Order: sequence, then structure tokens, then C-alpha cells
Amino acid sequence: MTHNWQQRIKQAWRNPWINNGVWILAAVIIYLVLRPYFQGDVVRDQAPDFQVYSLSGDPITLSELRGEAVLIHFWATWCPICTFSRDGVENIGRDYRVLSIATQSGSDAELLAYAQEHGMNPAWIINDQDGQLFRRYGAKAVPADFIINPHGDVQFVEVGVTSAWGLRMRLWWAQRFSKQTSPHPA
Repeated sequence: MTHNWQQRIKQAWRNPWINNGVWILAAVIIYLVLRPYFQGDVVRDQAPDFQVYSLSGDPITLSELRGEAVLIHFWATWCPICTFSRDGVENIGRDYRVLSIATQSGSDAELLAYAQEHGMNPAWIINDQDGQLFRRYGAKAVPADFIINPHGDVQFVEVGVTSAWGLRMRLWWAQRFSKQTSPHPA
């Protein structure tokens, strides 16, 4: 009887649908187990304010963007997953405010060359050369996306791969249905 079950399992494993399904299920389980580590100690409630300059030299102060939903997108030039989301984030920037923060990705000149090579808007890109902003937001992996609602609160956080439409829906939700969650001045 045991031999019969072993034969059935071997035969089922040869089926590509079953074989691929098991591997996909295993990958999803591993991702879900590791996800809390990737999330790290990400900020909640009020988003940490910062004053920086974009690659095009424009001053950017997060608190001055109150009143609109903002996507803070941490990424790196050396991150293969970040290249997957690059074009989607650029497209989102046509409809929503995007602060694209390149962490530990080289000098301004190197980052500007990278942005030009890949058709990225340097007015949205901030060089976090030493990773200080990345650490302030508490993520442990890139890409890391923070949706800031019009009140300046972190409404959604996603660390790891995500879709452009998922980010776009979160921004839409934050813009229309957000409530102030932390006691801070407007």
C-alpha cells in the first residue's frame, strides 16, 4: 500500500501544473515569512519631515506638501527589483506627487547620469547617498514605498515588489478618505 502511494506522489510530481504550483506556493510562504523582517521598524503615524534638494536643484520639504497624497519611493540603482517598478513610479508621478529617493546609489553626478539613461525625471529624485533618510523611515530593504496622506501621516507602507496600479490605488484612497491619525499641527 505504501509503495502505491509513493508511485502516485511521483507521478503527480511529474505533472508540471502540480510541480509549478508547489514551487509557487513555497515561494509565497517564504515571502510571507520574511515580510516582517523586510518591513523592519517602519514609521507609522506622522511621517518624519525632511528638507532636501532634488537632483535638479529644487528644494523639497515634506511638510510643505501637506494637502496632497505623496508617494515616497525608496530605491537603489543596484537593486534589480527596483528596476521592475521604475517605469510605474515614473508614470504615477504624472498624477500624484512622487519623491523618488535613491539610497546609497552614488554621487549626484552618477545618479543624474543613471536617471538620464533611464528616462527618469530628476526633479523627483533625491539622493540619499548615506542612507540617512532610509534609516529614518525604518525600512530594511528596497524598494520601500510610503504613502503619505494629505495630513502628513503614513497611511500605507509596502516593502518589496508591488505594482504601479496598487500604489496608484493607495494614493487615490489616501487622497480621498484619509483621516488625521497623529496629533500634529496642520
